[in-house]
Amino acid sequence: MVKLGYKLMTEEHGPADLVRNAKRAEQAGFDFAAISDHYFPWLEEQGHAPFAWSVLGAAAQATERLGLMTAVTCPIMRYHPAIIAQAAATMGLLTDGRFTLGLGAGERLNEHVVGQGWPGVVERHERLSEALDIIQGLLAGKLTTYRGQHFKLDHARLFDRPRRKPPVIVAAGGPEAGRLAGEKADGLIVTEPEKELIKAFTGAGGKGPRYAEVAMCAAADEDEARETAHRHYRWTLSGWAVLAELPHDEAFAAASKHVSVDMVGEEISCGPSADRHLEAIHELTAIGCDHIILTQIGPDQDFFFELFERKLAPALRAKKAA
Repeated sequence: MVKLGYKLMTEEHGPADLVRNAKRAEQAGFDFAAISDHYFPWLEEQGHAPFAWSVLGAAAQATERLGLMTAVTCPIMRYHPAIIAQAAATMGLLTDGRFTLGLGAGERLNEHVVGQGWPGVVERHERLSEALDIIQGLLAGKLTTYRGQHFKLDHARLFDRPRRKPPVIVAAGGPEAGRLAGEKADGLIVTEPEKELIKAFTGAGGKGPRYAEVAMCAAADEDEARETAHRHYRWTLSGWAVLAELPHDEAFAAASKHVSVDMVGEEISCGPSADRHLEAIHELTAIGCDHIILTQIGPDQDFFFELFERKLAPALRAKKAA
């Protein structure tokens, strides 16, 4: 059965608005909400970057049923994995089991701020693998000391730990990360609609949920929606190999300078048509994703929530029932 999630975009909304959006998502019938964990927005136009974990704590108290998760947190530089384990355990308790920890290998954009440089992709995966050992071990109450190539843990223990370990989900943009998720995580987030990522996950023993995000800009006027998507989301067209390496919003602006409104409109579903948005969603359910996170681009969330309640949710739930 497909679970439907709402994306809390910390790059486009301030902390109070994010909490209000979480409450609205619960009212609209979403199963969960997933928050981005950034130090910077990708573009100056997006305008925000509040601390995700503070917002999560507030959202936990503002909601009753809605699942909450990070999508995703990078535990390899800006955060030590022991701190993320403590944060996840606390969220597990505050939500009474509604929290899921989404992890990834990160971007230079957010991790360079601590002044330790930015390692190559091989080292990033090594660090993520060690971080998973630490986080999973601490959350399960089975690890206190660790000596890895990149991380160390010295007599650590989580005193406030939920009875049920929060699920740990790993984002993958390639087969290697998919295999890592299958070996050490409780589920997968695909960053591209590629069936090979799921095959790598299941081939490595992965049996948990499979998440994916769908970006859209729902609005009454299609041209206006395309302009909004271009203003806030044109950076995505550069591809992950570029995006992971850029250091700040000025670099993302330069890298996306050539991207036109029409190019964005071809890649992202825009406008009032529920059918077009459903087509983008079905592209991911077709490859086996069972947790779909919907990202509404831009400041107008009300039109999106109304469209979700009236057309998107009924159509998706009818498909689930079938």
